[in-house]
Amino acid sequence: MPLAQFLFGGLSIVLIDLLLAGDNALVIALAMRSLPARERRLGTVCGAALAVVLRVALTTVASRVLTVEYLELAGGLFVLWIAWKVLGDASDAPDAAPAPKRLRAAIWYVVMADLTMSTDNILAIAGASHGHMGLIVFGLCVSIPFVVFSSNLLADLMNRYPVTIYLGVAILGKVGGDMVLSDPALVRLLHPTDGARYAVDAGLILALVVGGQLRLRFFR
Repeated sequence: MPLAQFLFGGLSIVLIDLLLAGDNALVIALAMRSLPARERRLGTVCGAALAVVLRVALTTVASRVLTVEYLELAGGLFVLWIAWKVLGDASDAPDAAPAPKRLRAAIWYVVMADLTMSTDNILAIAGASHGHMGLIVFGLCVSIPFVVFSSNLLADLMNRYPVTIYLGVAILGKVGGDMVLSDPALVRLLHPTDGARYAVDAGLILALVVGGQLRLRFFR
């Protein structure tokens, strides 16, 4: 592959990943914010790096993986579960659980959520790379520092202004709802309209935010 074509393809993949990585950075921030600073940095780097390695592998088989029915449904439900779980964890003090246990759990959240939320990234990158593994690896690795940096900024913002945690959880509620209603099996069965999608998104956001408030108030 000519150098100019390789560089253009690599730049395209970097831009695609940066444009589509906002929700991934949000998950990292939510999962890591309750950790002490040192563990947060370590967990962020490890989680993002593992997720990218697994995403490279998925990108090579994207056309097969993304046609599996119920995959997006399961991924959307998992994202909603993470939103609910991190909302509860966010109320705990950093030393409420042993640091190694919290760190492993946070890394697991990041890796699994990144994989389930990266359908758009995988499709776009698979198309831009034209199957060139070097381009895939180059583009994703270059984007890691951006995701890590932005997730740490978001985590600091959430620590300073706790109300932003609920904003992040609301966004994850919408992402999870969109994934569930985009699953090929549900689309074929239910034929959801735009109005139904908006209603489901609104209902999930309300359930997460209000349910999270009730959970913190009565089950702390």
